[in-house]
Amino acid sequence: MSYRLFVVGSRGSPLSRRQTRLALDALRGERPDARFQMRAIRTTGDRSRASLSQIGGRGVFVAELERALLDGEIDIAVHSLKDMPSESTDGLAVGAVTERADVRDALVSRKALTLAALPEGATVGTGSPRRAVQLLAARPDLRIADIRGNVDTRIRKVEGGQYDAAVLAAAGLVRLGLLDRAAEVLSIEVMLPAVGQGALALQVRADDAEAAELVGVLDNDASHSATAAERAFEARLGGGCHAAMAALGEVTRSVILSPSRDVILSGAKNLSPLRINSANDFGSRLRLRGLVGDPASGRILRGEVEGSVEDAEPVGVALAERLLAQGAAELLASAAGGEAAR
Repeated sequence: MSYRLFVVGSRGSPLSRRQTRLALDALRGERPDARFQMRAIRTTGDRSRASLSQIGGRGVFVAELERALLDGEIDIAVHSLKDMPSESTDGLAVGAVTERADVRDALVSRKALTLAALPEGATVGTGSPRRAVQLLAARPDLRIADIRGNVDTRIRKVEGGQYDAAVLAAAGLVRLGLLDRAAEVLSIEVMLPAVGQGALALQVRADDAEAAELVGVLDNDASHSATAAERAFEARLGGGCHAAMAALGEVTRSVILSPSRDVILSGAKNLSPLRINSANDFGSRLRLRGLVGDPASGRILRGEVEGSVEDAEPVGVALAERLLAQGAAELLASAAGGEAAR
């Protein structure tokens, strides 16, 4: 197949450029006849030194890329999925969600101290209410301070003594070859990740069938389903940039036992045969964990639901409804200083 030249948009940060190059390498591997030209686009989030809550939240990292897509200046935009608002933009579509890298957060600290080993009252840099409320749940004595800048800048601020530590996405450190700078990768039980964390999204115009077909080869079913549930959870809650909100979807495959026939699992020795349904030997399930918190009060609501992979979005909505029934709307309203989901 002969492809046209595709212009691929990326944010200008080192991490964004690296992620875009990784996506392009994967596309070239699958579609060697395709031609690409990379274009860096500086976003409002990259230009501003203010906190995300002051400049409008995560959408400030994608708005200019989306505008360039709609205007035909680029054909594909590569985003960190966690930067994308849960509401889709008219005229655009996510053509692929890549296989996720490590979803966890990592702690970078002076003297390579772990979270438990940080001195009492240590200053930890993060601009994320999600990270702040979970850090304080683990260590109420910490002082949380806003921090901005790209990954290298944040690490330098810690090493230069402006902060005792900072929390960064492990996936970003891995992609930049900087994971060795982390003192600790935080467990999911301590730090539930942001919606979409670890995955890349390749966005195209909704009416560009050729671009959609091209990027679709990178779509990972498990990542797409898991993040669809997470984004539906976030969309139903509608917390905005002030909200301490986290979610993690996980797809698992399980053996379904049935009296239909006998089989011996490959490699099994000295075992009685399992009786497995011949029509559906394996089934995929989606487990979704989520939380909503208020950094001011430290209150956190947690929940978990499980359902079919085919019902990813209903699973996300179901978890949101469960937390709303427990008072999540009040927590979100408190964090935002106004009305939240009802």
